[in-house]
Amino acid sequence: MTSHQIRQAFLDFFRSKEHLIVHSAPLVAKNDPTLMFNNSGMAQFKDYFLGNGTPPSRRIADTQKCLRVSGKHNDLEDVGFDTYHHTMFEMLGNWSFGDYFKKEAIAWAWELLTEVYKLPKDRLYVSVFEGNASDGVPFDQEAWDLWKGIVGEDRIILGNKKDNFWEMGDTGPCGPCSEIHVDLRTPAEVAAVSGKSLVNNDHPQVVEIWNLVFMQFERKADGSLIPLPATHVDTGMGFERLCMAIQQKTSNYDTDVFQNTIQVLETLSGRKYGSGEEPFADIAMRVISDHIRAVAFAITDGQLPSNVKAGYVIRRILRRAVRYGYSYLGFQEPFFYKLVSVLSAQFKDVFPELTAQEEFVAKVILEEEKSFLRTLESGLKRLDTITTTLKTKGINTIPGDEVFELSDTFGFPVDLTALIAREKGLLVDEAGFQDALAEQKKRSRQDAAKEATDWIELREADGVEFLGYDFEETHSHIVKYRKVKTKTGEEYHIVLDRTPFYAEMGGQVGDTGVLVLKGDEREEREEGGRRITIVDTKKENDLFVHISRDKNLDDILQNAGIVTAKIDLNRREKIQANHSATHLMLSAMREVLGTHIGQKGSYLNDEVLRFDFSHFTKVTDEELAKIEDRVNEKIRDNIALDERRNVPIQQALDAGATATFGEKYGDFVRLIIFDPTYSFELCGGTHVPSTGKIGVFKFISEGSVSAGVRRVEAVTGEKALELLRDQEAVLTKIKELLKSPTDLVKAVESLLDERSNLQKKITFLENEKIQSLKTSLVANMEKHKTFNLIVEKVQVPSADSLKQLSYELRDQIENLIAVFGAEIGGKPQLSVFIAENIVQETGLNAGKIVKELAQEIRGGGGGQPFFATAGGSDASGLDNALAKAKGLF
Repeated sequence: MTSHQIRQAFLDFFRSKEHLIVHSAPLVAKNDPTLMFNNSGMAQFKDYFLGNGTPPSRRIADTQKCLRVSGKHNDLEDVGFDTYHHTMFEMLGNWSFGDYFKKEAIAWAWELLTEVYKLPKDRLYVSVFEGNASDGVPFDQEAWDLWKGIVGEDRIILGNKKDNFWEMGDTGPCGPCSEIHVDLRTPAEVAAVSGKSLVNNDHPQVVEIWNLVFMQFERKADGSLIPLPATHVDTGMGFERLCMAIQQKTSNYDTDVFQNTIQVLETLSGRKYGSGEEPFADIAMRVISDHIRAVAFAITDGQLPSNVKAGYVIRRILRRAVRYGYSYLGFQEPFFYKLVSVLSAQFKDVFPELTAQEEFVAKVILEEEKSFLRTLESGLKRLDTITTTLKTKGINTIPGDEVFELSDTFGFPVDLTALIAREKGLLVDEAGFQDALAEQKKRSRQDAAKEATDWIELREADGVEFLGYDFEETHSHIVKYRKVKTKTGEEYHIVLDRTPFYAEMGGQVGDTGVLVLKGDEREEREEGGRRITIVDTKKENDLFVHISRDKNLDDILQNAGIVTAKIDLNRREKIQANHSATHLMLSAMREVLGTHIGQKGSYLNDEVLRFDFSHFTKVTDEELAKIEDRVNEKIRDNIALDERRNVPIQQALDAGATATFGEKYGDFVRLIIFDPTYSFELCGGTHVPSTGKIGVFKFISEGSVSAGVRRVEAVTGEKALELLRDQEAVLTKIKELLKSPTDLVKAVESLLDERSNLQKKITFLENEKIQSLKTSLVANMEKHKTFNLIVEKVQVPSADSLKQLSYELRDQIENLIAVFGAEIGGKPQLSVFIAENIVQETGLNAGKIVKELAQEIRGGGGGQPFFATAGGSDASGLDNALAKAKGLF
């Protein structure tokens, strides 16, 4: 069977068992603060297990894109070195939400594996949870008895908490599980050693393929377990491993899941996979063929490479692939992006979202490759300098701070540094690197992690009913709350059974407002009662969480009856105007710039709208003006909102609705239409009843966010009028200052020309001064045996002049070391220059020296090993700094 047939057989099998087949959720986790990426098939269904939402069916099956490269589930460093670990992988799963349980899950798993896929029964082993006394969970006798009736006791293995009790995180739904393992060894190997003894022992040919999790408990923040309201089934089968077993391969990478990509790499590199001639070339091909899937699908689902959080993870995966190609396959030019088309063709019927964005994804990867290849070359040169210097000194270990500099400054992976060091007969101070990394994390840490208590349940509720599309206030019950400690104090998170408050999602900020707790009849008449201020509303899985920073709410919340939930309507209306304007703007962009324009991110509140979109060139002023004019035309047309709810998603897409890739949509969606021939989008946000309510639309900025992604910001309504008034006031003031010239533009141009001429004269005079200063410095230079030293306090007009002075002296004097101090604009400045040949021969580092000298002026600085600068706040320390410098050489 081909991989496509294997996947389809799974879905067809569970469709025959009355399961609803759903599409994969995006790879990037949405509205779940506990996850960066969806790392299992159950992630998108977590709230159904907790009873916070109602699933579209009590039986569901799918294939889910998963990524395991961070946190508890992290397989990154294993990828490529073994045959069965991956970053991004597909997880085939079937779920029961309070419907069937262990009996059906076990029987169907066995039926599918042995009767549909025809895996040999004598090669399969199963495991059962042995129990755990500390958690108070007994041996899973029910699962044991069920399996014993199918496979016999000789093929059942007892598993401990680590192997057979499944938890996705520190808190949340969990339960005992039964794993199914397959023995893929040769008959001779099977005869020699029982496969039962190799289960869960990291044998590459005796691997787990399916995990049947029986969700029975919820793990609380204090570590305790409580029973879930209903029992559920959550299964996950590794698609790639299943293909290896069915296609009778010894490696996941030998299956047709990866071979298309590997064959392209063979053609591009001229190397043959599996030849055994270059073992690291095989590892490189496995790494690259795996990593392209993670990177491409993450970008498709909305996560661009960056330097923070999830974006940093994707950038790290991408760079890991590129450096393997560079080091072991001889790729000196970008190659990684060429694999996107291979992936797109392979998955067009499974994950068509990649095909729809193929060109965009390839271009983003190409720009990332170009950037890193430049960095990689620079890093290799720097590493060569370091290793040469160390060998000259007879040192065999690269210091940790140097390793950190390569990583932090050049984006150079520490494992690549270690690899090249080994090739040169050197070691790496890994402990020192970790110390430097820890210090950087300590410096850059911003907000302490939130510390939350468990939810305090006040009453049962069948999920949360959002009524904010139709009502600005509702009478509601408080379902539960929790206290959360933050860096700035304490917050209360409150969940209502029904709410008009929109929770932050889809780029739209959450509502603010109040909860009014009603009192006696007099207070009711006077709109009285205690008011709880809501400062934000967030969505956590399927819960709408109302956030208050009011103090001491426990007694009030626990004794509250019905509360009146009221949004800040004035703020909401401004947010709605910005959201509707965003829809009009996207349509105008597609008219003016092209239909390739796609949303890559947005943020809108009551002040401003910000919109990220796929485009590879700057949007010109003329294009912005056309887009702006088109949006304002639609505002003047006062188009009434056509809102349609609970539309089947395929029906909406077939009708031409615009969807945002990377967003999680259900089987039924909401349509926002401002003229079906103009703006027709899937959207869950709130909107104006007609476009005239927006008032006016005005751009305030346009720029680049990352490779292939641009950003615009705009304002509407009152904010747009404020902007226009402010601009008019500035023009009026300029006219007054220039004595009301007839032609304001020409008057300003004349001033700029005059300024330019004066600047040229200043530059000429400063240069003359530097030339005169150079003569004096050369005359006072100290000549040493191996170098020439200048340490002086100088008068220069700018910090750039210190660099100019140092570089001009370098061209005039061999073996120069120059340390200068200056007071510029009342602030002390230092510079250190060391000739590059001295740096290579002695290991002296200008950056480290200037940091030490900067202590005397109460400042800091840094730079390259041959030139560095520092600034400070105490000019009286300059003389001490220069005296200290003389003592260093």
